[in-house]
Amino acid sequence: MASPSPATPQLTFRAVLLAVVLAMILAAANAYLGLFAGLTIATAIPAAVVSMGVLRLLGGGTILENNIVQTGASAGSSIAAGVIFTIPALVIMGYWPDFKYWWVLGIAGLGGLLGVLFSVPLRRSMIVEEPLPFPEGKAAAEVLKAGENPGPGLKILALAGSIGALVKLAAESGLRMIPDNAVGSGFIGKYLGYMGTNLSPALLGVGYIVGLNVGIVVLSGSILSWNIAIPIYQALFMGSDPELAARVADGSAADIAGAIWSAKIRYLGVGAMLIGGIWTLFSLRNSLASGIKSGLAAARKGGGLAVAETERDLPMKWMLVALVAFVVPLALLYQAIVGSWMVSIPMTIIMIVAGFLFVSVSAYLAGLVGSSNNPVSGITIATILFASVVLVLLLGRDSPIGAVAAIMIGAVVCCAAAVGGDNLQDLKAGYIVGATPWKQQLMLGIGAFSCALIMAPVLNLLSAAYGIGAPTPEHPNSLAAPQAMLMASVAKGLFGGKLPWTMIAIGAGIGAATIAFDEWLKARKSHFRVPVLAAAIGIYLPLELMVPIFLGGLLAYIVERRHGLSLDSDEADRDRAHRPGTLFAAGLITGEALTGILIAIPIVVSGRADVLALPEAWHFGSLVGLVVLAVVAWLLYRVSVRNGGAAESVAKPSA
Repeated sequence: MASPSPATPQLTFRAVLLAVVLAMILAAANAYLGLFAGLTIATAIPAAVVSMGVLRLLGGGTILENNIVQTGASAGSSIAAGVIFTIPALVIMGYWPDFKYWWVLGIAGLGGLLGVLFSVPLRRSMIVEEPLPFPEGKAAAEVLKAGENPGPGLKILALAGSIGALVKLAAESGLRMIPDNAVGSGFIGKYLGYMGTNLSPALLGVGYIVGLNVGIVVLSGSILSWNIAIPIYQALFMGSDPELAARVADGSAADIAGAIWSAKIRYLGVGAMLIGGIWTLFSLRNSLASGIKSGLAAARKGGGLAVAETERDLPMKWMLVALVAFVVPLALLYQAIVGSWMVSIPMTIIMIVAGFLFVSVSAYLAGLVGSSNNPVSGITIATILFASVVLVLLLGRDSPIGAVAAIMIGAVVCCAAAVGGDNLQDLKAGYIVGATPWKQQLMLGIGAFSCALIMAPVLNLLSAAYGIGAPTPEHPNSLAAPQAMLMASVAKGLFGGKLPWTMIAIGAGIGAATIAFDEWLKARKSHFRVPVLAAAIGIYLPLELMVPIFLGGLLAYIVERRHGLSLDSDEADRDRAHRPGTLFAAGLITGEALTGILIAIPIVVSGRADVLALPEAWHFGSLVGLVVLAVVAWLLYRVSVRNGGAAESVAKPSA
């Protein structure tokens, strides 16, 4: 396919406006999803489909305009991830009573813009000279090139979005027709048994997108927590923990399991995440050094040469000016926190160095496994640990502000790393379709800052309606915010706080064993892998959240078999086979998440969690909820396989 002409419209007003609108919508949806389930999804492909449909209604758009829209809109997932993984920790720690608008805007906006700047020198080395796969970038490019008829894709998105919205409206936070979870628990002798599933279509969609491998790993982590560690603790150690035993003396089996998980067992996940974050950096040390060196060398070499329109990055001199312009406000922000230039200047230096290093790590990982599987939370843990050690030396371990300062550094780096990895993914798609890099880089900066504008109001709305962090009597089904809870725990633990270090140490041992097992699988060239951070998320989160993710992954596997695909099938064939299902899954996620945000408005205004609830006669049990989830799964399967010739068109011949 010939590259578009350099004169083909790209950064048009309508493309920029549509990108900003989609970025804000998708950022809000991903914020809800991330706080709920600890996962966010890449939004480039749904944004590209919507863009093609909207611009077609406006008279038709070029492939490069659609590429600009998906570039800007994809900032929604990265900024949301950077924010919800870190900033809620400041509320969880009690430093903020709510989310301060200008502070959140400063952290997210400046962090996102730094991510764009830090990623520019890496484009040539990672995409042009020694190209990495960037699977989601390739998939987005294929969608853009096949965009002559976006109508079916838009219909799939609209149908799935409506289904996700209706189920969320009927659930516990809305009309209360069906519960959020279907859970069974009890005692078998002395053994505490617990099993259940969340009834969320969004989690089913997440599972379909991440696939069976990740689904098995996260469910295995939860089974380790809920069906092995919790029963062992209850049977053997509950008697030596009178405070916890008194708290659940009159509770049900489910109450006891939840209390043990909250107070003790989830810290196994903390330890596993810590060791996973450190391992991520160590395993990438050579690739990181090589990527940074070749990226800077390419930028210096290209500075004085005339280059083609399809090879023009943002000018290095303007990048340096922008870097100074962005770093100065962050230095002032840190000064406002600690009140000492002797501390705020080292904080700023840590942020700059860690930001550039970890943007490079994030870009490399996105190139290998895609943005959706990019372990940004592990990168952020490493940043907070390093920052905390330095701040302990500067402020002392008993400093009341040390943990807050470490979270602030981690938040900026997390936003930068998330945006940086996403930027390279978008630039890969642009490279394939013949776009101009500097225009994409500018659009991503606009999209990132636009998303930062709405994050504080969205977080405040969700916090007031559902609660964020540990469950409370007021919000018994609060949004778990697992990464932010982890960041708060790590920072507080290093600055005089009390943590169950024995559990964290055991979790670190589990993480190390998981890494060793994964390396063994790698040496055997196994298709099945055990990413340690996915296992840690499973250990850390409630079991009922992981079950539908596993079921969605199982459904994706069944669809692959229906299409005649095998483990050795080409990734492009896999993408084509899953495209209708991926769009349906993305629609389920977006519809449910946006409805969750809309439902929060009357809850906050009225001050009543049951403001939308129907009379008791309309409340149905978990069995009806299970039937609804089964129907949604069946629809997802039907959409994924209904193209009659799909199997023949995408399957590779068997050997």
